[in-house]
Amino acid sequence: MHTVDCEVRLYDNFFSKENPNEGQEGQDFTANLNPNSLEALSDCKAELSLSDAAIGARYQFERLGYFCVDTNSVSGRLILNRTIGLRDSWSKIEGREKR
Repeated sequence: MHTVDCEVRLYDNFFSKENPNEGQEGQDFTANLNPNSLEALSDCKAELSLSDAAIGARYQFERLGYFCVDTNSVSGRLILNRTIGLRDSWSKIEGREKR
């Protein structure tokens, strides 16, 4: 086999509004928490070379973003956190061409 099993955590904005204190009367900032700020994917595959990845090591996965090895990773249980997503400029270009 040429892959290693891993968990991938995709982080998004923690708040649904730029200013989390903006809200309806009587609500505090917790009303603006983004329920989709973390998506954990458990049955993922990564290149076999990542099986010995050091905690904190950073990698770019083409078209997906930048990831780092989580501090909870242990031998046989690789966890990768997306630190920065890549912009999908290709779909923006396609959208302009269809107009």
